[in-house]
Amino acid sequence: MVRVTVEAETPVSPVSGETLSKSDAERIAGVLKALADPNRLQLISLIQAAPEQEACVAELSEPLGLSQPTVSHHLRILAEAGVVQRDKRGVWAYFRLVPETMRIVADLLTPPKRRTRRR
Repeated sequence: MVRVTVEAETPVSPVSGETLSKSDAERIAGVLKALADPNRLQLISLIQAAPEQEACVAELSEPLGLSQPTVSHHLRILAEAGVVQRDKRGVWAYFRLVPETMRIVADLLTPPKRRTRRR
């Protein structure tokens, strides 16, 4: 799988009325594809709810009822899409969300405020 990166300077802000370029849309589609799995959405939720907003595979397997290799597979897909980042500490790998990626997705999915017309 190709690593999808959502760059910090990507001008994705439908809230401000901007539209997506083709390259931005392709990058974000890769992120949304990675997110389009119930187990991965649960992983994101578990990581957000964890102390320090990070968790290792051992902490994530039991709540999901999945094996460690399956959880690792899902985390690898999320990491390749730029949704989570991995921090290796000894034999354990800890995962945390990439705030910029989450902000871009949230901005894209947040409807803009309606503009009022002046008469």
